[in-house]
Amino acid sequence: MEEKKLDPNSIIGFLLIFGILLFWFYTNQPTPEELEAQKQAQATEQVEEPAEALPETPKPITPVQQPVTYANDSLAQQAYASQVGAFAYTQVKDGETLLENELLTLKISNRGGQVVEAVMKNFVTYDSVPVYLVKDGNALFNLQLATSDNRLLQTRDLYFEPELLEEGANKVLSMKAKTGPDQYLEYRYTIKPDEYLLDFQIRTVGLSGVLNAAQPALIDWQLRGIRHNKSVMYGNRYTRLTYRHEGDQISKLSESSDDEETEVDVRWLSFRQHFFSTILAADEPFASADLTSKNLVEEESKEVQFTKEFGAQMPLDISGGDFTKNLHWYYGPTDIDVLEQYEDLALADSIPYGWGIFGWINRYLFTPFFSFLSSFLPYGIAIVLMTIVVRIVLSPVTYKSYLSQAKMKVLKPEITEINEKYKDNAMKRQQDTMKLYNKAGVSPLSGCVPALLQLPVFYALFMFFPTSFSLRQKSFLWADDLSSYDTVAQLPFAIPFYGDHISLFPILASIAIFFYMMMTTGQTMQTQQPGMPNMKFIMYLSPLMMLFFFNNYASGLSLYYFVSNLITIGIMLVIKNVILDEDKIHAQIQEQKKKPRKENRFQRKMREVMEQAETQKKKK
Repeated sequence: MEEKKLDPNSIIGFLLIFGILLFWFYTNQPTPEELEAQKQAQATEQVEEPAEALPETPKPITPVQQPVTYANDSLAQQAYASQVGAFAYTQVKDGETLLENELLTLKISNRGGQVVEAVMKNFVTYDSVPVYLVKDGNALFNLQLATSDNRLLQTRDLYFEPELLEEGANKVLSMKAKTGPDQYLEYRYTIKPDEYLLDFQIRTVGLSGVLNAAQPALIDWQLRGIRHNKSVMYGNRYTRLTYRHEGDQISKLSESSDDEETEVDVRWLSFRQHFFSTILAADEPFASADLTSKNLVEEESKEVQFTKEFGAQMPLDISGGDFTKNLHWYYGPTDIDVLEQYEDLALADSIPYGWGIFGWINRYLFTPFFSFLSSFLPYGIAIVLMTIVVRIVLSPVTYKSYLSQAKMKVLKPEITEINEKYKDNAMKRQQDTMKLYNKAGVSPLSGCVPALLQLPVFYALFMFFPTSFSLRQKSFLWADDLSSYDTVAQLPFAIPFYGDHISLFPILASIAIFFYMMMTTGQTMQTQQPGMPNMKFIMYLSPLMMLFFFNNYASGLSLYYFVSNLITIGIMLVIKNVILDEDKIHAQIQEQKKKPRKENRFQRKMREVMEQAETQKKKK
């Protein structure tokens, strides 16, 4: 583990923390009455104070090893009774109940009846620590209830009596906060074998006279995303609040800044932590939801442990007296193979495949194809093979693009002649150049259109590799995890925008892109028109940008770009040296010039605009 370095900011931070702790100890020191009560108490463990109302950051629940009752502590019992009213009937005890199956371990606290720990059994983080979705108070689930005697109760302050049952192969945990023998609020968790999805039911029995039916109950769910990636900035990019609402609409809060939104008819909420998600889904949609997302990451750091802080508040109508709300909790991987099992809830839509056609390509083409290849090939080889197939499929587009460039190269002498002839008259130079293109049957845009056709595939794959769960912790060559960056050298310092390590796959991809740019822009630069972008500058800038941008990205994506550009270079060499004949192209263009050509509507309009501009210039 790397040793932490102290800098001025760290020293200032420690001083502030020390000052806050001193202030906290001073303001929370016990009163004389409390000291006297403590002396009289026979219990050996300290009673936890009621949580403060709706904290901005969920307050950790202190784990207590042994159950504690308040039966012999009259002052504490009275204080608790005054706070929770009729619910003080419950025999108040601290403790946790374990609920688990082959995939998941949950700890549910008696206080609040909520999940205080959720850990994946089959996954570990980049540093071999078990993957926790809920731990050390990073999550809060609270139900706010108004009572008939004008109290406002928070279930996080109530103590629930646990009862662990078995229903066939399923395990059921019933958590009841009671006001009487047959009057209670119940949280009912049902976990099934080999599933990450739990059934969760909230219901009241015999509380129609206790609760104020005129005021809705309010669910308050908060969670801070725990870091699971080597690069916290990279993991944070795919940590996001996603939700399904108004039928089949899928929306997201901002991935890079603080955001909030109010939505209606919300079916599920996903607090995604890159490759793992915590999802709350409802059989009947929530009427509305107030959603918030707060970004906790400002820069790359090894010390940052949380990525984003999510919050959601949903009202529940209890006007009918006793009520029941059927929900589901999902604690598990953001994996298409797992989430598609819950088709009725459409949880697979929470995976960030991209919007529109990009998402469609990823979900229904690349994901099944890659799953097929990786079922019998190592994952790195599967990436290489998929890249080869994609480039072969797109080779006709590459051919069209290179053919257009070859035609432009053939016309270069005539374009140079026009430029020299009208070097002082830009308008006339442009007019004659367009006439030449029209007579030769060549369009300078014909090389751009094929490139644009490749963009959906380019962007789809850009989203596919960082979000493909199947690549997580799969090694290839020197990369120990294709879903994260590879490291061939660790730097003793951090370079801004680059990082503190050197990844080899981005270097190889950058070199391949440089040679590809040389081939594609070489002819463009030969026929470059005044006012066009400096292609030579772009040729050097693009590989440099990739080198910096992808140093912290998934090595699987860099591997794809490296192989893709190598294959494209090979295809272009074959097209240039075997398929295309520049002499033949020149002869075809000369024949084309002899044929009468009719201007299309766009060409005619452009000619008229240029002629009008030339006429106005002469008048001036």
